[in-house]
Amino acid sequence: MSDWPDRTVWIIGASTGIGAALAKALLQKGARVAVSSRRSEPLEALASAYPGRVLALPLDVKDPIALREATTTIAAQWGELDVAVFMAGDYKPMRAWEIDLAVVGNTIETNLLGCYNALAALVPMLVRQGHGTLALVSSVAGYRGLPKSLAYGPTKAAMINLAEALFLDLRPKGIGVCVVNPGFVRTPLTDQNEFKMPPLIEPEEAAAGIVDGLERGDFGIHFPKRFTRVMGLLRLLPYRLYFPAIRRMTGL
Repeated sequence: MSDWPDRTVWIIGASTGIGAALAKALLQKGARVAVSSRRSEPLEALASAYPGRVLALPLDVKDPIALREATTTIAAQWGELDVAVFMAGDYKPMRAWEIDLAVVGNTIETNLLGCYNALAALVPMLVRQGHGTLALVSSVAGYRGLPKSLAYGPTKAAMINLAEALFLDLRPKGIGVCVVNPGFVRTPLTDQNEFKMPPLIEPEEAAAGIVDGLERGDFGIHFPKRFTRVMGLLRLLPYRLYFPAIRRMTGL
């Protein structure tokens, strides 16, 4: 993806944080961007700032009908879709002695089932086109088990597995798939963390990392690399070394 002018992108989860920063970065590169989230106000504000180049489609990823209707609207307005980014997610810190089933259910329904709802709407559209790219935003929290990530981590691990399976199915049909695994990014979700988050980056840096990865055609996009490479190496450790290392790193 080397030329963004007149490319069409749909960002699902674009009201704040990385999603909002990514929308602005792509608009500055000349793309047309459809933006979705439950909150309509930030989407409408962005549409007002970029008249004719932003399509505001407020929806809840738990609603598969709304997602199908949104794909129909994009097709009617712009004809085809070049990139779809599933960014919607929820996170609540949780330890084993604090299991809240309502929070667990909402996290799974938003992060994982919401992604399937989006895929059910998007994949038929992209297969008909014969081209396009799907980007699933997961997290390094999906690499291995981490403290306080009892509900969030498993959904992100599942998304990494899902992206790999999608790639195997869709690449032969001309459709690109990538998985984005950020480290710690300053967002309303990470603001809940009470522990030190090294290195904590801003949403604009994260958005630049996603754009760079899309332009290179990477399957695995991760940043900041000074942190995500360490997390990648930790995936290779046997349990007898991994668990003590995580305790030392987190203090938990």
